[in-house]
Amino acid sequence: MNYLLLILAAYLLGSLNPAALIAKIKHKNLRKHGTGNLGATNVMLNFGKGFGVLVMLFDMAKAALAVAVARQLFPANPELAGLLAGSSAVIGHVFPFYLGFKGGKGLAAFGGLVLAFDPPTFLFLLILGVLLMLVINYSFALPFSAAILFPILTGIHHRSLPIALLAAAISALILFKHAGNLVKAKNGTDVKIREYLQKGHAKHK
Repeated sequence: MNYLLLILAAYLLGSLNPAALIAKIKHKNLRKHGTGNLGATNVMLNFGKGFGVLVMLFDMAKAALAVAVARQLFPANPELAGLLAGSSAVIGHVFPFYLGFKGGKGLAAFGGLVLAFDPPTFLFLLILGVLLMLVINYSFALPFSAAILFPILTGIHHRSLPIALLAAAISALILFKHAGNLVKAKNGTDVKIREYLQKGHAKHK
């Protein structure tokens, strides 16, 4: 029962969606613009990098908070409780009940989960993902590399089947939600990272 309450509380925390709030204030339906998702990337595309970073940090923080609180509440099994709570927060972000179960793609929340659960792994996945994005020139490189490697590294480090399976399950959700980016990249219709960065640099000259 305690774990069920943990899952529910973390899901509700994760379902808090700043992108939806900003879109409402700005009187713009994000589902009909940009990526069509209520996440940091679409906020950045529609309202600028400042708002995008704000949403990204909020989404990361809610998952990280879920992990941290769960560890304190379940000292007998803090790693499993933390991963369970963080995963529930990611699910809440992707499938918020009050937004018709249509939220963001979950990458920022997933990042917050990994950061709070295992900071060295987060740093490694972030650096690798950014490098791959710059080389491949498409954004799918970061979520795909992180989601593939996270359960592998977690399984090796913790040597726990429940933790490895849970890490694999939440990573599979991230892969599923970003599969469309891979298709767009193959079709040449996705945003190219180097060109996007160059445009941003040119605006500030």
